[in-house]
Amino acid sequence: MLITTYNRPDALEAVLNSVEYQILKPAQVIVADDGSDDRTRSVIQKYQHKWSIPLLHSWHEDKGFRLAESRNRGLALVEGDYVIMIDGDMVLDKHFIEDHVANAQRGFFLQGGRCLLTPDFTAHILENADIYPDFQYMRKGIESRFEKRLTAFRAPWLTKIWKKEIEYSHKAIRGCNMSFFMDDIKAVNGFNNDMIGWGREDSEFVERLFNQGIKRYNIKFSALAYHLYHNESSRGSLPENDRILHFAIDHKLKRCSNGLNKFLLT
Repeated sequence: MLITTYNRPDALEAVLNSVEYQILKPAQVIVADDGSDDRTRSVIQKYQHKWSIPLLHSWHEDKGFRLAESRNRGLALVEGDYVIMIDGDMVLDKHFIEDHVANAQRGFFLQGGRCLLTPDFTAHILENADIYPDFQYMRKGIESRFEKRLTAFRAPWLTKIWKKEIEYSHKAIRGCNMSFFMDDIKAVNGFNNDMIGWGREDSEFVERLFNQGIKRYNIKFSALAYHLYHNESSRGSLPENDRILHFAIDHKLKRCSNGLNKFLLT
């Protein structure tokens, strides 16, 4: 499992605590850190002492938003053949890892959803980050609209009925809840380190997966994750990142030149 983070140690602790409660434990957890200060390191060290699960911390100097490179540094440490990728503000349902593994299929990557939490419920969780929250489908604080609360309803039998195999679509691509075979990630050379600043790094990466023939499987009613509230990031980098994305689309790129291989030892 790969968890991305940047200077939200309370959120990261809530996420790591939810990993501890998983029905199916991960073989390895890597925190891909985009330059956080020592507060984040302290949280990771706390769980390194508590867990028997290997918990690794990849870090680079804070030079602004470099999520793509941060992910690549973390992915270079993955030892297994399958990786689940989440953001460091996604608190996990107890069956999260179990659901991803159960739905993994060669030739596909999984795109999961997110259940948005209100500011008040988020504040409650962060004040009690070492206590696993009581997530219930109709609990106050999980989404604000009734129809959106369906994202908090776990029903694996419905997952099979609503299974959607998508050959090509960038709609609702979210790196906060995805999983992949490592062979596929290496085939496209991971994320593009040239993507600096918020936005499109997930779409550009997925574009190259599509061009490699890897399809998308939307997983609903399983692999539930609860997104802690936060303010939106600056969109100032979007024009340049859009240019990189459209270059990959127009030229049907299968690999980026400045990617994961920069950090692989072999």
